[in-house]
Amino acid sequence: MPADYDDRAELFARVDALLADVLAQRIPLPPPLERARLRNAAGLSRAQIADALDCSAEDIKAWEAGTQEPLAARRAAYARLLQGLKTLQRPEQQDPPPVHEPAPTPPSRTGKKAEQPSLFPDTAHMPSSPRSRTTPTPTVTATGPLAVIDHAAALIAHFTDGSQMQLDADDLASVLHWTLRSGLGRDKLTQQGRNSDCDPLIVLTPAASAALHLPAALDDRASLRLADSHPVIAQLHQAGFRLTRRGFGPWPRVYRPVTDNKRASIQLAITAWGALSQDGWNLPPLPPTDLARLLGTYTDRLLTPRGSTAVCGEELMTALRPPTRARRAPGGGGEPNSRGLHTILEPAPPEAPDAHPLARGRLPKQAMQEEAWDWSRPPNDQETAEFPYVVGLDTNLAFAVASSGLPVGLNSPPRHVYAPPFDNKVPGAWLCDLTHAALDPRLPSPFTATGQAPTGPAWYTTPTLDYARELEIEVQPIEAYLRDVHGPYLTPWYERIRNAYLATMADLGVHEKIPQADYLAAMKKLATADPALLGLLAAIKATAKGGLGKLREGPRDITAPYTRWAALNKPTWRPDIRAAVVARARVTLHRKMNKMAKKTGRYPLAVLSDCALYPAHTPTALDVVPTAPDQQGVPGLLRLGVNPGFAKEEGIQVMDWYQHQHTQGLNPARYIKNATA
Repeated sequence: MPADYDDRAELFARVDALLADVLAQRIPLPPPLERARLRNAAGLSRAQIADALDCSAEDIKAWEAGTQEPLAARRAAYARLLQGLKTLQRPEQQDPPPVHEPAPTPPSRTGKKAEQPSLFPDTAHMPSSPRSRTTPTPTVTATGPLAVIDHAAALIAHFTDGSQMQLDADDLASVLHWTLRSGLGRDKLTQQGRNSDCDPLIVLTPAASAALHLPAALDDRASLRLADSHPVIAQLHQAGFRLTRRGFGPWPRVYRPVTDNKRASIQLAITAWGALSQDGWNLPPLPPTDLARLLGTYTDRLLTPRGSTAVCGEELMTALRPPTRARRAPGGGGEPNSRGLHTILEPAPPEAPDAHPLARGRLPKQAMQEEAWDWSRPPNDQETAEFPYVVGLDTNLAFAVASSGLPVGLNSPPRHVYAPPFDNKVPGAWLCDLTHAALDPRLPSPFTATGQAPTGPAWYTTPTLDYARELEIEVQPIEAYLRDVHGPYLTPWYERIRNAYLATMADLGVHEKIPQADYLAAMKKLATADPALLGLLAAIKATAKGGLGKLREGPRDITAPYTRWAALNKPTWRPDIRAAVVARARVTLHRKMNKMAKKTGRYPLAVLSDCALYPAHTPTALDVVPTAPDQQGVPGLLRLGVNPGFAKEEGIQVMDWYQHQHTQGLNPARYIKNATA
């Protein structure tokens, strides 16, 4: 056969391929919104379609948004899939899809809302019989990131969109197999996120747990896990499932070994054992459908629940700043993410908690004490005579706000130096003497947790010393542990917390940029708001607080002093980051109170963490905070509003109550919220 024949054949093949590409581009596709609708109606996730088309979930997302279009053979395959999904939805189909309830109406941004805002506005109209809203579906896929499974005459899966599905299962292994086939799950929070961020959540009600042969309570109250000898555990092993090292407790994670580079992992929540009712969760009793919607909203706004709210807060940090990212080099895989935390680091000696091995033999004055305030003072004669009331002002998400944009050390150990010049751009622990600082005793000292003036050299974080310079106090560090590699690790975490908080407050009828008086009135109505929404709000706030607490997690079990504990072996165990956040929140509040004193002549009487008590002429926070011409607060001062960093009215009492509390050696700021005169 002539050589030029082979060359011509190859050229013709290339031309045919080019023509095929051109023809494929002419294959019509539905509009982008219709593509997404067809996928959702079929209960398919982007990941499932991406797997079938051998592309990424991000590609599917772009095609559904209309920002990109599939090419060549993949376009033809995508068109075939969409046409098939459209055919399945025709009226002549035998098995109708799960019933979907109408989506909740978005809250108005004008400040006006229905009198009783609820996360579940259509609950009252739902049929009472579960079988009237379900379809036996061994093959129909589910929708959403999670399902709440209940049991009446059979196991019923309740989804986040209000639909339901009867399961053909009578043991836990069958439920897990169904979950892996169902398509439940969510997309990654970031393109570089971990695959575990997408795992589905299955919540078992007490009735479902009993039907699946799980005990009503855990006998092992110490380790809070089901005994490895329990028949359900043996059944899971026989079905090919495995458990993580924490075992089968209130929040077990079940997985199957990786096969063909595909994961199979499921998060469970056993409500009978305290999941969603303890460890930061304090949800009210809810029907399964409402619980699914609430958890779906939490998932949409933060992440899929996977443990205590503190665990969720920590996991959210890692999901938004993953420790690894996809490698662009040949072979793929992962490489360390320079913007995340991927290295286990020892703290600097002054940063170590008292139980840490590095604290052995350390004197108290050699330990850093960057903690929140616990300070109060007696009112002077003028304050006692002029002000009959005290008003508490509590800062919204004070510590989460302090984390935004804060430079913190990343993956390099601290560098120890003597007599360094202070640099406010470098995170670190600095030994410095601030006893020469002259401060007004009517304000707590910004340099100690007690609010009393420092008595000698002490270890401070960068935000504290930077504020000292702002107050024109001489700063000459004696020695320091500095972190030269740093970045704003917590910024995306704060932004997601902030957005979730504001969206939930808007659902409750409390909106941004409303006059201070209207904000107070709206907050007074919260006591009668939908308990489910209030539970969601509390969970979001607990996620923020608990996540920061995890940065300095202590030992869970009773161990010998100076013995390492499990949390020390995580890259996210970083007491230096927590110390910097707490310090920044403390000096930010001091700055506002200092400006308040200069503007109004009024000083705080007590401060506990992020709550400050002020004397008042009348029993309202409006008596304390100045009001701008637009009826909102004055920037730079304490001001009332829903925004993180703004304040709310924490409580009101008479001055006699305050004096009695103080003479008893108590901090009145701790008790004003729930106090009775």
